[in-house]
Amino acid sequence: MRGADTFTESLFTMRRLEDFVPADHPLRPIRAMVNEALLKMDHLFAGMYEADIKGGRPSIAPEKLLRAMLLQIFFSVRSERQLMEQTQYNLLYRWFIGLSMDDAVWVPTVFTKNRERLIAHDTIIELFNHIVETADRKGWLSGEHFSVDGTLIQAWASHRSFVRKDGGDDDAGGNTTGGTTFKGQTRSNDTHASRTDGDARLYRKGKTASELRYMGHTLSDNRHGLIANAMVTTADGYAEREAAKVMIHAACEAADEDTISITLGADKGYDAEEFVNACEGMGVIPHVAQNKSNRRSAVSDTIAASEGYVLSQRKRKLIEQGFGWAKTVGGIRQVMVRGIKRVDQLFVLTMTAYNLTRMRSLGQIRPQAL
Repeated sequence: MRGADTFTESLFTMRRLEDFVPADHPLRPIRAMVNEALLKMDHLFAGMYEADIKGGRPSIAPEKLLRAMLLQIFFSVRSERQLMEQTQYNLLYRWFIGLSMDDAVWVPTVFTKNRERLIAHDTIIELFNHIVETADRKGWLSGEHFSVDGTLIQAWASHRSFVRKDGGDDDAGGNTTGGTTFKGQTRSNDTHASRTDGDARLYRKGKTASELRYMGHTLSDNRHGLIANAMVTTADGYAEREAAKVMIHAACEAADEDTISITLGADKGYDAEEFVNACEGMGVIPHVAQNKSNRRSAVSDTIAASEGYVLSQRKRKLIEQGFGWAKTVGGIRQVMVRGIKRVDQLFVLTMTAYNLTRMRSLGQIRPQAL
């Protein structure tokens, strides 16, 4: 018998949000790990609002704000406005963030303003560190063998915003409609800067075209490819090696005293005598791919012939998975924020989300299989 096309809505419901989320939903273990980290950050959240002595309306709870920002990355939501719109009707979003069915969703501008407070207090970096600590406690990090690499991040700024610092006219084409042509002109970061994002730099790598960019760097642990450190710098030819030294130095300080040696895998771009010497000075074995193209490699043949070197070169490719996920799912290919501080925080948050997805998968594997 054909059913009737009717719609009857009950005035009340006796079900909770928890009942609408399947017991085996992938977000359940992720939310548990995030909540565990947020509990440890309570002192930081309290300090963020100590200056608010005048009272007034309560701000968005930082815990809910961070969950919402992670959710935006997990589901590739393009903007805060779209996130707020989807949270209005998506029960899964409300459950993950911590909003009840009757709670009002925030205005996008209020959400953005409160997000700036998190950035100012480095809350995202604190969350990243707690997630890494969780991975270490579960035995998913080696703490000894790492890989490093960098990737280009396109800035939220156009070529038209890249103008002379001295206020001169770059419009050589005589365009009177407001456009700008650069044919036959020489532009560099020394003489030009973006009007909309002063921290972005005109840069190219390999066969890519010159664009206004930043450079993102990650240090991954070779055991399961989890990101142990992440940072953003301005884009230039030395940024990758300088960032690598900062991150591996932090890894050395955090290493256990019983650690015999720390290794660092990297591609040929890191094969420079200055970088190799800096690694050896920190007690790090440089498992850097040898670059012998019309030159002498800074990595000794003794290191290159070792069994650990071959293993590091195979494991270092795991770091590319993090970059690929961040650009296709996390939307980091071109950031929609401006300023190196905001770009850095967004990049670190994206790598936090990437770690959570991998840790969720690792948690489904039997411990003896690890």
